[in-house]
Amino acid sequence: MSVRSGIGFDIHPLADGVPLVLGGVMVPHAQGLSGHSDGDVLIHAVIDSLLGGAGQGDIGSLFPSSEAKYEGIASAEMLREVVHLIAEYGWRITYLDATILAERPVLAPFVGQIEKCVAETLGLGSQDVNVKAKTADGLGFIGRGEGMGALCIATLESAQ
Repeated sequence: MSVRSGIGFDIHPLADGVPLVLGGVMVPHAQGLSGHSDGDVLIHAVIDSLLGGAGQGDIGSLFPSSEAKYEGIASAEMLREVVHLIAEYGWRITYLDATILAERPVLAPFVGQIEKCVAETLGLGSQDVNVKAKTADGLGFIGRGEGMGALCIATLESAQ
């Protein structure tokens, strides 16, 4: 059996007038993430990690921001499509570990809900998804509260 890992990363600026969505969960905050889709940095990093592990490029190659049909799309919808594609490519997702980088809001109260939502979207059990939230201790644009980022590593095994 073949096992692969893929790494994903995403970053978006915060903006007024948009909801904050992380891992498919609406998180109460005065600002949300600006992006062509809903700006969900966590799911974007998850998508890149899955596509990378399957050797299939990145989110931009599959969902280009130049296409109007993806404007404002829920990132969870894109993730469901990627899960289907990963299976078509002959891979099964076995584990996901991710970190959200954000100075505020405090995300600890939402981490369990985010893990559950991501796990359900991936068709995994909650024990197979780990999400952490870290601050930048006031450093850089994340520390100044100007944006958020996310990192993810996915483990895939051959389904054949």
